[in-house]
Amino acid sequence: MPHSEQTLEVRGTRIRLLRGGDGPPLIFLHGASGHVGWLPFLERLSQHFDVLAPEHPGFGASDDPAWLDRPSDLAYFYLDMIEALSLNHVHLMATSLGGWIAAELAVRNTARLESLTLVCAVGITAGGTPPDDMFRMSVEDNARRFYFDPDRVRRRLDILASTDSRVLVRNRSTVVRLGYPAFSNPELEKWLHRVDVPTLLLWGENDGLVPPRFGQAYRDRIPNATLVVIPRAGHAPFEEQPDAFLAAFDGFLKRCQLPSYAK
Repeated sequence: MPHSEQTLEVRGTRIRLLRGGDGPPLIFLHGASGHVGWLPFLERLSQHFDVLAPEHPGFGASDDPAWLDRPSDLAYFYLDMIEALSLNHVHLMATSLGGWIAAELAVRNTARLESLTLVCAVGITAGGTPPDDMFRMSVEDNARRFYFDPDRVRRRLDILASTDSRVLVRNRSTVVRLGYPAFSNPELEKWLHRVDVPTLLLWGENDGLVPPRFGQAYRDRIPNATLVVIPRAGHAPFEEQPDAFLAAFDGFLKRCQLPSYAK
């Protein structure tokens, strides 16, 4: 379905927002690489959902507010956004850094959430060990860990080489401020038992940045969470294996018998 790009202001902070579709609201929060646009899987979701894909404060064309210090700040911002837009029964889907933000949001307030889906999320340790330091990796090594498919690795390197360096520096600076060097929050780990909505954990089997053991760590801490590991996929299974990704999400909603699921 057609989508629009707009500027949304929430409590004095303006962000870029892509939105399209009709049905129950579904918010997708992007990862540390920044907003990558209206990807095909979002288009497919928009056949059944009102999909909102915001660009985080501090990234790209969105404002970089003085109050932004940590992922929990963005969790409160998105709670304010949900309230400002009068959204209810929200399906919150988030990847990587966005998954960390979504987890911080869910331990604080799930009153307007219908479900939570974390995709290759950072934010906690696995057996006390944080993810590998992505800033100590070469660009090539990072790309190889990001995707399973070598063709996608090459395309990612080409895209990075042609992207405006000012955007890359801005995004990287925000990521450092939010989570470096551990990309985990011990306080979050203590409170994940508070997540009281149906939760799906989706991981790429070949994720070399945040391996599936981190999904297992989330599953161990979130009550009744379901972990699905997708073969032949890296850190962005919604790109590499969209059919398997969406089938897992669809099956999760049906198993949970969520009333807002659009048949």
